[in-house]
Amino acid sequence: MSTIDIHAFHKLSHEDALTAADELSCDLAEKFGIDYGWEDEVIHFERPGVHGQILVNDTELRIQATLGFMLIMLKAPIEQEIKRYLEEHFGCSF
Repeated sequence: MSTIDIHAFHKLSHEDALTAADELSCDLAEKFGIDYGWEDEVIHFERPGVHGQILVNDTELRIQATLGFMLIMLKAPIEQEIKRYLEEHFGCSF
């Protein structure tokens, strides 16, 4: 197993950050069949081969994911895509 751990700073209001995180989760659910749910300010997600969470607070996002064997080779492109998405939709810096 391999892990992804991305910590980023955003410039959105807290409410807008929560909305953007929910939109991200919906997008992932549609594209990749990921199941997700909120627990306070944390989104938990899973599907075969990956599970993790997205923590949203006032100024930061943290995305943690555990990749199964079949996705290990895709770790770098997955991390790049997450960072691109965060920059585009959250205005994040790393």
